[in-house]
Amino acid sequence: MAISKKTEDFMTKASFIRKMFEEGIRMRAEVGAENVFDFSLGNPILEPPQEFQKALRDLVNQPAAGLHRYMANSGYPEVRAKVAVFLAQDTGAAVSADDIIMTCGAGGGLNVALKSLLDPNDEVIVVAPYFPEYRFYIDNHGGKQVIAESAEDFNLDLDTIEQSITGHTKAIILNSPNNPTGRMYSAESLSELGDLLLRKSSQIGHPISILSDEPYRKIVYDGLKTPSIFAAYPHTILITSHSKDLGLAGERIGYAAISPEHADRKDLRGAMTFTNRTLGFVNAPALFQQAVAGVQTASVPIEIYHELRDMFCQVLSQAGLQYIKPQGAFYLFPKTPNDDDLAFVQALQKQHILVVPGRGFGRPGYIRISFCVTKKEIEGALPGFMKVMKGM
Repeated sequence: MAISKKTEDFMTKASFIRKMFEEGIRMRAEVGAENVFDFSLGNPILEPPQEFQKALRDLVNQPAAGLHRYMANSGYPEVRAKVAVFLAQDTGAAVSADDIIMTCGAGGGLNVALKSLLDPNDEVIVVAPYFPEYRFYIDNHGGKQVIAESAEDFNLDLDTIEQSITGHTKAIILNSPNNPTGRMYSAESLSELGDLLLRKSSQIGHPISILSDEPYRKIVYDGLKTPSIFAAYPHTILITSHSKDLGLAGERIGYAAISPEHADRKDLRGAMTFTNRTLGFVNAPALFQQAVAGVQTASVPIEIYHELRDMFCQVLSQAGLQYIKPQGAFYLFPKTPNDDDLAFVQALQKQHILVVPGRGFGRPGYIRISFCVTKKEIEGALPGFMKVMKGM
C-alpha cells in the first residue's frame, strides 16, 4: 500500500463531522435538499459584514503595487500592528505587533504553535469534549494527546487537569467558547486554572503553555463577553481565526498572539515565524491579511445566531432532550436518551436529520448539533426529532 499505516489508521478514526457532512451530500442527491436537515458542520451561513466587503472591494479595485507578493513570514507589519492595537484594547494586555503571527486560520495557528513548542513525546492536555482535529494536530509534531474530562456542566475540572499533568506536559489546549458544547469558561475558572498551571510549571521546571483556541470569542450570547486569557495566565498563546466572526471560513485567515508575559516570548516569536514557513503555509494569504486588518472590531450579526440558538433549544425541549444552553459558538450538545449516541444518530438519519455523535468529540452519550442553519431547517426537523424520541 502506498499510504502509511499510521495515516490509514487515522483515516479510519477521522472526524465524524466530515463523515456526516459527506452523508448529507449523498442524502440530498437522493431525496432532495429540501428534505434533508443537516446540522453536522459548523459552516457559517451569515455573509461577511459590509465593513469587510468594502475593504475587500477597495483592495481589488485599487490594488497597491506588490499586493500579491511575499511578505515577512509573520505577516505584513502594518496588519500585525492593527491586530495588536485591537487585542490590546480588547484584553488589556500590552500586545505588540511583534507578538502577532498572521496564520492560515486557527488550524494553521495551532500547528505553528505546536511545532514550535513540542519535542517528541511531549504531552498536550485537551479538555473533553474537544474538537477532534486536536489529536491529529498534536501528532503532526510528535506530541501525545492527554485527555482531561470536563465537569458535568462542561466547565473545567481542575482536579482532573492536575492529575493529567506530568513532567512531559508542554501545553494545554483550551477552546472557549467551546466546540462542541458552547460552554464559555468564566474569568474565575481561568484564573484558578492559571494558578494551578503556575504551581505545576514551577514543580516540573518548565512553563506549561496555554494554547487558547478562540475562533468563537465574539460569538457569545446573553450580554456575555469572552474573558481575556492573558489576564488569567502569563504563558499563553491566543489563537483565532476570522472563519466565524467575519464569515470567512473558506479563506483561511487568522492569527496567533503571544502573551507579553510569556516566559519564552522572544523565542516563540522567532520559532513561530519559522514554523509558519517550514510547515508550508509560508505566510497567511496576502489579500485577506489586508482585508481584515481594518475591521477587527466588526462581526457578523450575532443576534441572528442568538435567535437560532433559542429556536433550536425550543425544538429540543419539545422533543424531550436534555441540554445545557450554550453561552457562545453555534452548537448544542444534548444528552442522548441512552448511552448509545451512534444508534441515536442513525435513528435521526432515517428522518433525514444529520447530527454528529458525541463520541467523535470524546464524550459518548451526547450529540452535537450545529445551529448555523436557516429557521426553515430547524422548523422542519422538529417532527423527526419527536418521532425518534417517541420510539426510544
